[in-house]
Amino acid sequence: MAGVWRLRLPLPWPGVPHVNAFAIAAGSGAVLVDTGLSEPGALGELERALGQAGLRLEHVRLLVCTHAHADHYGLAGPIVAASGCELWMHPNHSHTTRAAKDPDRVLERRIEVARHSGVPAEALDGYQSQRRGRGMGVAEVVMPDRDLVAGVEVGSDLGPWQVHETPGHAPSHVVLHQPDRGLLLSGDHLLGRTSLYFDYGHTLDPAGEFLTSLDVVDRLGATLCLAGHGRPFREVAAIVEANRRLVAEHLELIRAALAERPSTPYEIVPRLVGTDELTPMVVNWGLSQVLSYLRHLERIEQARPLPDEDPERWELRRATSFGR
Repeated sequence: MAGVWRLRLPLPWPGVPHVNAFAIAAGSGAVLVDTGLSEPGALGELERALGQAGLRLEHVRLLVCTHAHADHYGLAGPIVAASGCELWMHPNHSHTTRAAKDPDRVLERRIEVARHSGVPAEALDGYQSQRRGRGMGVAEVVMPDRDLVAGVEVGSDLGPWQVHETPGHAPSHVVLHQPDRGLLLSGDHLLGRTSLYFDYGHTLDPAGEFLTSLDVVDRLGATLCLAGHGRPFREVAAIVEANRRLVAEHLELIRAALAERPSTPYEIVPRLVGTDELTPMVVNWGLSQVLSYLRHLERIEQARPLPDEDPERWELRRATSFGR
């Protein structure tokens, strides 16, 4: 689409080969939405992608981050320094900005959550030795100049983009909607394939927040989605519904596992991810989902942790009826 450029930036993660940033024409420059991960050579990759759109870093008039995960925020510091632009981001960004100041402490907390969830000690030792000292993919912590919250608009040559808060994937997540053209910049809230991740441990019910955020986006009636990973797509309403179905399937799967016997979160992970080959990345991804779903089931009074269990073990509350 004229006036919007997709900047496809490489990532070092298995199964997630790239992240999309977007440049949107704005006067004599551009609004840049998202940044890519900070790693060796990443800033050069961003500059090359901008160059293919006829832009340079100094053309960035405003940097907007759909959320504070490292692949969407990691290069914010160098971009702001090179362009002199402002950074706009949702105020609930501490899940990354605070963590990036002391990544080893975050790793220790993650290890403790995993241990309490039943992950074997041998696997935790290997993960800890692999991750310690590697950082988080954030070049430097830079705070937003303006909070991206409902009611804020981002100006561009295509017209104003409206901000809608969509937590779930991350506490800091927002989407940008251009209503005149039916455009949605979805970050990681909606992708062209149904693949879920909830950043567990920062809010009480990330899975429930995600479901509510799907309703928010569904009401917008967007007809073209520019997603944070993968290609743009037009089947926005169908993808929203596919995500609802997938959450419902995952919740039913966890209820079925607990109906068989009380289980640790780790014991449920293979059923959720569909494999017993649990690599560290799969465990991290799967455990975050399982824990988020269990907290959601607890909030709607369908499951509960057994008292005084370490590792934590959950059971089904059979006296309640199922439902969202």
